[in-house]
Amino acid sequence: MICKERDFMTQYETLLHEGENHKIQITEKDFKSDAKGLIKGNRIAIRKDIPTSIEKACVLAEELGHYYTSVGNILDQTNVMNRKQECIARLWGYNRLIGLRGIIDAYENKCRDLHDMADYLEVTEEFLQEALTTYRSKYGLYTKIDNYIIYFEPNLGIIKII
Repeated sequence: MICKERDFMTQYETLLHEGENHKIQITEKDFKSDAKGLIKGNRIAIRKDIPTSIEKACVLAEELGHYYTSVGNILDQTNVMNRKQECIARLWGYNRLIGLRGIIDAYENKCRDLHDMADYLEVTEEFLQEALTTYRSKYGLYTKIDNYIIYFEPNLGIIKII
C-alpha cells in the first residue's frame, strides 16, 4: 500500500495562522544575506525566493522556535549559550512539524522510507534527517512512546507492541 497523504491545511498555512493568532508578523522578503529566515521581536521574515511551501514551513518552524524559546541576539554562534538556544529553537521546530507522534503516524499510514515520510509530514528530507539526528542525540538508540518503540540506529525503525 502506498503512503497516504494528509488532507488539511499545509504545514506552512498552519504556521502562518498560528503566527497570526499570536500577533507575530510574518512576511516574505528578498534577503541580501544567505539567511533563509530572520526574527526580531514579533516579526519574522522568510526568504521570498524559497521555492516551495514545504521548505518555507521548515524555515518558519525554526523561526517560531526562536520566538517561543530564544532570548536576545544569538547570531554569534561562537558563543556556547547562543548555540544552545539555536539547538532548542530547532528542536521546537522539529517537534512542531514532526515529533515522535508524527513518525508513528507516518508509519501507520504506510510510509516506509524517508522520502515518503517527509512527503507525508510535509517537511524536506533534510529537515526530517536533521530531526532524526537530533532525536537520536536526545533519546539514544531508541525510545518508547505509547505502544510503539522507535529505533534511531542502525536505521529508523518503528515497532508496534501488541
